[in-house]
This record gives sequence, structure tokens and C-alpha cells, in this order.
Amino acid sequence: MTDMTQSTEAEQQAQLRKSTKRGGGDPATRGRTTIADGVVEKIAGLAARDVLGVHAMGSGLSRTFGAVRDRVPGGSKSASRGVKVEVGEVQTALDLEIVVDYGVSIADVAKAVRENVISAVERMTGLEVVEVNVAVSDVKLPDEEDEEPESRLQ
Repeated sequence: MTDMTQSTEAEQQAQLRKSTKRGGGDPATRGRTTIADGVVEKIAGLAARDVLGVHAMGSGLSRTFGAVRDRVPGGSKSASRGVKVEVGEVQTALDLEIVVDYGVSIADVAKAVRENVISAVERMTGLEVVEVNVAVSDVKLPDEEDEEPESRLQ
């Protein structure tokens, strides 16, 4: 009978070793992930620009400064222009400023922007988007020139 007692004791020891893995628990719970505001701004800016009817992002002044900055050697287009975010540990809120093309339904464009931004941000970051405020700062008329100056270089 001592053989059975010893084997049962050995089995219990093996079972105990299996259940107490090093590091303990699910790997997903071993540490924190933080997402910078700029990351969420870029995702939201690109998602908003993908919507048909969105001509540009940002106010007239920020677009003008951005156009000048884009022309500086080494400068690049800002994907986050016209986007402001507040990022918490599990939630985020966004404010977008857009310019729409003349003739489109502003309400439909704003709704599509909201849906596209929420989908992209939640899918890519895992954050819950609690609100997306869309401010339409201008309407691009068909005969208006873009505010971005043409390059002097050819």
C-alpha cells in the first residue's frame, strides 16, 4: 500500500508544479500598454480623411501653416492636423475639425466620419471611444483654389 501512497503523492506534486507556472497567469495581464495621444490622433486623422466628402482637416489657419511646414525640406504632411484627443487607460474622446466638399450632406459626412474613426481607433488600439465631436469649419467650393501654395520648384 505504500507504493500507492507514494505514487499518489508524486502525482499531486506534479499537478502542483503544472498549476503554478512561472510568471503566473495569462501573459496578457503581465504588464501595461500605454498609447500616446499622437498615435490615436494619427489613426483618427487618417480614418477621417478616408471618408468621401471630407476635403481637408483643420481650420483655415492650421491648414495654411501646415502647407508651409509641408514645403520645408524634411517636413511631412501631418496626419493629425485637425484632431485633438484625450486618452485615458481604457477610453478616449476625440474632437475633429473638417472641411467638407460643397454639395455633400454635412450630416451624412459627419456621421460617416464618426463611424469610420470609432471603428479604426477601437480596432487598432482596443480603447473604447466615448465620443467623437465633429466641427465643420469650412466648405470647399468647386471654383476655390486650395490654400496650399504651389511649389516654386519644378
